[in-house]
Amino acid sequence: MLLIIVIVITFDVSEKLDDFLSGHAPFGEIVTDYYLNFIPGFVNLYSALFIFISVIFFTSKMAGNTEIIAILGSGISYRRLMRPFLHGSFIVAVIVFVMGNFVLPISNRKLSDFEHKYIHTRRDNFYNNIHFQLRPGVQVYVDEYNVANQSAIKFHQDTYDDQRHMTERITARNIKYDSVSGKWQCWEYCHRTINGANETLRSKFFTTEELEITPQDFLKKPQPIETMNTFELYRHIEHQRMRGSTTIIESQIEFYQRLFNPLAIIIMTVMGVAVSSRKTRGGMGMHLAIGISLAFAFVVFMKIATVFATNGNLPPVLAILLPQIVFGVASIYLVRVAPK
Repeated sequence: MLLIIVIVITFDVSEKLDDFLSGHAPFGEIVTDYYLNFIPGFVNLYSALFIFISVIFFTSKMAGNTEIIAILGSGISYRRLMRPFLHGSFIVAVIVFVMGNFVLPISNRKLSDFEHKYIHTRRDNFYNNIHFQLRPGVQVYVDEYNVANQSAIKFHQDTYDDQRHMTERITARNIKYDSVSGKWQCWEYCHRTINGANETLRSKFFTTEELEITPQDFLKKPQPIETMNTFELYRHIEHQRMRGSTTIIESQIEFYQRLFNPLAIIIMTVMGVAVSSRKTRGGMGMHLAIGISLAFAFVVFMKIATVFATNGNLPPVLAILLPQIVFGVASIYLVRVAPK
């Protein structure tokens, strides 16, 4: 893992050197804010693969030296032989779970801040044609939102009852957020309340109103989901579901990956022991070839399932669990047919 990290950082430095120079990034911040926060994401992403290769390397070496045959011949069962592997994989899975859910979001937040400060310095100052559901039955639309001024043009907020009948409409030509009072300054404000055949209209050329919306509701690019811990990500998913957002699938995939991907470490460990515990003529090279092929198939299956969840009708939780279930059953089968 350390050797691969050094190689990856070397390639990344050669790729981003021009960005660092053009953004005038200090050397100390490049090391502490960028690369020290770059390493945890790499470790978390490839931990299952490297542990799988380590298990194959170690177990294949034992099998090549006829140690596993001696262990089994002394009366120790195959299940007892696997117990240290399972204990070690469980410890690593817990560490990866904590890193992915709580440590990695902090690193990603610092990494994102560095990239926005020195690499991706361009900002979107205007968003057009924003339409979202504030809460069930409340629809909001603005023609244009100015991020710098926290102001919007042609604001509409419609409220509907359970029968989808409009009960309230708020419109304004311009609105501007007052950060001191937490209210909105409205020009050409009109508030219409509808109760059957009765209507109430209140209009003012200029007024200050306490609307339900906040400036964050208008941003099409909110806080990246990679920078949220699991609790923040869950609240973000519930908020997206309430608004009827089309990007909820990506958030759900990220949420379930954090919860269930550590299981891949245990599955890959069991599979690695089952594949490499047999003494073969090809030795370690044959074991590594078979193991890397299985790991490649596992990764491809996970990516295909994620694509089906993003662009198809496959539920996100099933897209994350299906590869784990299939290869979990395969690992159990390999253990059953392994020589004992």
